[in-house]
Amino acid sequence: MTLISVAEVEYVAHTLARKWMTWNEPIPDFKTRRSQILESCLVAPFQKFDKKYLYKGLIQKAAVLFYFMIKNHPFQNGNKRIAVTTLLYFFYKNDKWLRVDNQELYNFARWVAESDAQVKDATVSAIEKFISLKVIYLETK
Repeated sequence: MTLISVAEVEYVAHTLARKWMTWNEPIPDFKTRRSQILESCLVAPFQKFDKKYLYKGLIQKAAVLFYFMIKNHPFQNGNKRIAVTTLLYFFYKNDKWLRVDNQELYNFARWVAESDAQVKDATVSAIEKFISLKVIYLETK
């Protein structure tokens, strides 16, 4: 399992979101991101305490990545759309994919965005459940 770099978010996730998910709300240039926040979103799933990962397995790491990419707002606009493309790219890098309708995934991202931050753990658990129901293995890249 591998981290996603800032360069990959810029090259893949941000570019794809800008190209395919505009929806009458343009996504600003990548250079306008809140860099320290983006970096923290990308490393959060791989945090350790006492030499043990806080988030275990691909699904839990993906759920935390998705949650923080939405809730921490590393971009001026387009956080949900970029979180969706980042999540898909994270799965692709790990030979998985999500079998889900685009609108359903976006609606789920909107639900996460509207969730109360005080129930973070419950929201992350809901993301894990959603993802685990939709994840598939890629046969070939």
